[in-house]
Amino acid sequence: MKISLDDIKNKTGNVLDKTKEMVGNTKNSVVESSNKIAKKTTENFDISKKKVIQAMDQNGDNELTIEDVIIAGLKVPGIKIKRDDFLKKEFGTKYNNEIVNKIVEKNPLSANISLAEVDKIADDVIQYERLRVSGISTALSVPGGVAMVATLPTDIAQYYGYMLRAAQKLLYLYGFPEIDIYGEQLLDSATMNTIIVCMGVMYGVAGANSALKTMAKALGKGVEKKLINKALTKGTIYPIVKAVSKWFNVRMTKEIFAGFFKKSIPVVGGVIGGGITYATFKPCCERLKNTLRETRLSNPNYDDSNLEEITDID
Repeated sequence: MKISLDDIKNKTGNVLDKTKEMVGNTKNSVVESSNKIAKKTTENFDISKKKVIQAMDQNGDNELTIEDVIIAGLKVPGIKIKRDDFLKKEFGTKYNNEIVNKIVEKNPLSANISLAEVDKIADDVIQYERLRVSGISTALSVPGGVAMVATLPTDIAQYYGYMLRAAQKLLYLYGFPEIDIYGEQLLDSATMNTIIVCMGVMYGVAGANSALKTMAKALGKGVEKKLINKALTKGTIYPIVKAVSKWFNVRMTKEIFAGFFKKSIPVVGGVIGGGITYATFKPCCERLKNTLRETRLSNPNYDDSNLEEITDID
């Protein structure tokens, strides 16, 4: 039986048509499945995000803000540091009671403690807290998505809690008075804003560095605390506080949830967990240390004439 060239062309054409049809059906099926998976993933993400925000929300505004994170961090056991106890512990084994009492009453500089020695203690503090924080983040060992909801808020609170713990110690080493964080109620606005400024310095947010140095200048000149509090809540420092808060609020929502299904918690370019936390924690603390060591409270030769003055506010 002879097969003509036309028959071969027709059969070949039919095979090609069927092949195209099969490829098309397969492609449509893959696209449809992909769309369903993407939709389900988005739904799970939205559910998980809402649950995390609900778990972290400390002031009931249904948003995740730096204030929520600070309050949650301070609730972690062992985060709050008593200034007097800390300074006595750090200097009590090296100096007599007279010198230690002077350090506690004023600051290390007033007791003629060298900046180099304070720096050494500060470095030890940073390393100690760095080792402690590197052990957190149980979320990294479990599946991503909804399964992380139970652990993620705890990881966030612990990470920032240890950062706040380090910040308190550094503030006290370089001459700042105790931060009032021991009340039963929520932090007052001035205290909260002081912590926000420190967090801004730690993350290199514009303006935070000069704001903290301005506070140190006022404290060094003996400006009353109530005037500094006014500057923090409605005066010269307040606009910087608002800018730092805005930066954190946008950044946290974007960075924390951007890596939600990668089983990590990005924090300003890094992630919480193991060795990566160990690497990212130190630079934040060192920024604060470097700012604090160059103020009137810690360095008698520091020129702060270019900083604003805190005066009475109507």
